[in-house]
Amino acid sequence: MRYVLIKQRTALWLALFLATNICSALDIQPEQGTGWTNKKSVRAEKFMVTTAHPLATQAGYTVLNAGGNAIDAAVAVQFVLNLVEPQSSGIGGGAFALYWDATNKSLSSWDGRETAPGAAKADYFLDENGEPRDWWETVTGGRSVGVPGTLKMLEQLHQRFGVWPWKELIRPAIDLAEDGFEVTPRLSQSITAAADKGLTNFDTTREYFFNTDGTPLATGSVLKNPAFAATLQLIARHGSTPFYRGAIAEDIVATVRSTKDNPGILTTADFAEYHVKQRKPVCVDYRGYSVCGMGPPSSGGLTVGQILGILNSFDPGVQPNANTVHLYSEAAKLAYADRALYMADSDFVSMPLAGLTDPGYLKQRALLIDNNSSTSEATAGEPPWQQAQIYAPDMQEERPGTSHFSIVDHDGNALSMTTTIETGFGSRLMVRGFLLNNELTDFSWEPEKDGNLVANRVEGGKRPRSSMAPTIIFNADGEPYMLIGSPGGSRIINYVAKTLIAVLDWNMDIQDAINLGHFVNRNGATDLEQNTEATNWIVELKALGHETKVRDLNSGLHGIVITKDGLVGGADPRREGLVLGD
Repeated sequence: MRYVLIKQRTALWLALFLATNICSALDIQPEQGTGWTNKKSVRAEKFMVTTAHPLATQAGYTVLNAGGNAIDAAVAVQFVLNLVEPQSSGIGGGAFALYWDATNKSLSSWDGRETAPGAAKADYFLDENGEPRDWWETVTGGRSVGVPGTLKMLEQLHQRFGVWPWKELIRPAIDLAEDGFEVTPRLSQSITAAADKGLTNFDTTREYFFNTDGTPLATGSVLKNPAFAATLQLIARHGSTPFYRGAIAEDIVATVRSTKDNPGILTTADFAEYHVKQRKPVCVDYRGYSVCGMGPPSSGGLTVGQILGILNSFDPGVQPNANTVHLYSEAAKLAYADRALYMADSDFVSMPLAGLTDPGYLKQRALLIDNNSSTSEATAGEPPWQQAQIYAPDMQEERPGTSHFSIVDHDGNALSMTTTIETGFGSRLMVRGFLLNNELTDFSWEPEKDGNLVANRVEGGKRPRSSMAPTIIFNADGEPYMLIGSPGGSRIINYVAKTLIAVLDWNMDIQDAINLGHFVNRNGATDLEQNTEATNWIVELKALGHETKVRDLNSGLHGIVITKDGLVGGADPRREGLVLGD
């Protein structure tokens, strides 16, 4: 069955984005904010999909409306996102997914994170003098590229749970790649912002994103990608095999290894050996709800869980105010301190996994919070079941080139998936019509500090620590109640935790919770989102001892709440997302 994307319906949504007012950025991020579009929550009875781009949402909606399930819709969504939001995610990157199987009443989590080359050593990002290399110079080129996992993860999810033919789910992206799609304001502005950050360094990438006179593609330009269409045709016929054991793998390896100035060391054997891992979800009790997320190598589920577990000891109040933001920020500092010291790929390092979310330990951590005074910086605790290995803290920055989507189908199956190529536009390398990630820069560049190893150091075959936090919340009856997730680098944890609290504690509508001005703490200053109500709390927070910074905080939250009356969905007004359902 061949899908027909309803372009007339998307024309209105895209036109709305043309009128978006662009916020000035006080904190320049690699994928900076590109505006605010007011949105209202959407209600449906049978199924729902919410993604970061209208065409991706439409692709998922078409599948669900024709009887496909949540996994089928996810496959269609991801391939379209790869095409229309290439700076954020795609088959050249990695992903994490939580999936609720309504028939078997079971939750599973899937790790499609990228891996380091097998030959990588701990000094991978050090120069000849043993000093960390320049960040941007290392991002741009082959050395930052890890073996992608998104395609294989989607394929295995589809083989396990999907009901529609694989090739038909790729058809919407093929049609759009061949026929062309309109460049949105966000894509155009993202190209412009990345022009002096390596996006023009490589011929293939420059020729795709820029006009022949060197100017970035303008909003409304029609962009075709025949190379990606051909790649998708190959994947539609043969699945992931050409990508991991065939011509696509060979082309990626050749591109990575031949990059001038910054070549990588990936091999075709690294691709052939890649495998998706099914992990045990990390679940934490929060005021009668079970909040479940990804475990290592993501720090997302653990750190969100720690923040909420610590806040269990405090009255959440009935609305956000300076006091609740103070308590939240202090809890976040404690959680991020533990994250920096302990969290990494647990296949390679010993982690006190159960101890980090132990209720008794989190109560002890909560005792460190002063209701009337802020600490400048928290130190890591000593959770039970801590292993003998002593690690050094790692505060390696993550860059927000990521996307999130949430889907609930007509049978009650639910998917929360966060997908990424790391920095906006990844490594800037383009192969067969798609961008390659720069995920290896999520590793600590220094393998040890003060004589102690860093848990998140580079090792061959290891997966870099992530903050991606796809989340599913269950009510007291064990039924899914809410799906949420976001891009945003290491701020993802805060975006997700804040939105959960707004819905569960302050009874906010999901869209209002997403719209709520961000307050973020990563064990330092308290960041407040510019041009939102969050800035109203500056004076009181400073009186409590907080260092505050007003920033452009570019989340991409997409969530669904499941009620007895149906589904309620929200899409982040900071991006171009859309919710559809019936």
